[in-house]
Amino acid sequence: MLEIIATTMEDAIRIEKSGCSRIELVSALTEGGLTPSYALIKNVVQSVNIPVNVMIRPHAKAFVYTSEEIQLMKEDILVSKYLKANGVVLGVLNESNEICEESLSELLSVCDGIDVTFHRAIDELSDPVGGIKILRKYPQIVNVLTSGGKGNIEDNIKVIKDMISNAGHINILLGGGLNLQNISNIIKKTKAADYHFGTAVRENKSVFGDICLKKVNELIKILSMEDWYS
Repeated sequence: MLEIIATTMEDAIRIEKSGCSRIELVSALTEGGLTPSYALIKNVVQSVNIPVNVMIRPHAKAFVYTSEEIQLMKEDILVSKYLKANGVVLGVLNESNEICEESLSELLSVCDGIDVTFHRAIDELSDPVGGIKILRKYPQIVNVLTSGGKGNIEDNIKVIKDMISNAGHINILLGGGLNLQNISNIIKKTKAADYHFGTAVRENKSVFGDICLKKVNELIKILSMEDWYS
C-alpha cells in the first residue's frame, strides 16, 4: 500500500494517475501538514476514485491542544465525513509527551464510519512501542504513521519491528525519511506492507515541487516485488 501526500487538486489527480493506493490531503506542507480547506477537501474527494484521508491538525505549534482546539478538530472531522472523505489523520499528546487518551477519545467519538490514522505524533514519545499498545485499544484507529521514533528511520528498524509485532489490528504505515535510496532496505528488514511518502516523490524533493510520476512509478515497481515478503 502506497499513500502519498497531496496539497492541491493537481497533486491528487497525479497521485491517482500514478496508480497509488491512497491520498493524504493536507495544507501547509512546509509546516508538516495542517487541515486543508473545505473547498479543497470537497473537490479532491469528488475528483478522484481512490481513498482520501484528511489531516486534522489546526496548527504546527505542538501536538498538545486546548479544549477549544479539540472542538475545532471535531468540527473538521465532521466536515470531512460530510464531504465523503475515506478517513482522517490526527494525533494528540499531553504536556508530558504521552498520548492524551482523554482528547483522543473525544476526537474518536465523532469518527464513526471513517478510517482513523494516528500520525507521527507517536514518534515524539520516549516509547513508541508502548504508544502502539495504547492505540490498539481503540478499534477506530486503523493506521499509525511512524518512522519508529526520532532520528533516522534506518536506525529505528528494531523499534519498527517491535511496533509491528505489538500493533494488533492496526496497520503500521511507515513514513518520515523514506526515499528511493533506502526503501528497498526498509522493506527487506521490516517486512512492512504500508508506506507513506511526501517530498521524496516531488520534483527536487521540495515541498513546492510537483508530484514526479517517474519517481512514483519506480516506487510502485519496488513495492510490487513479491520476494520482499517471502
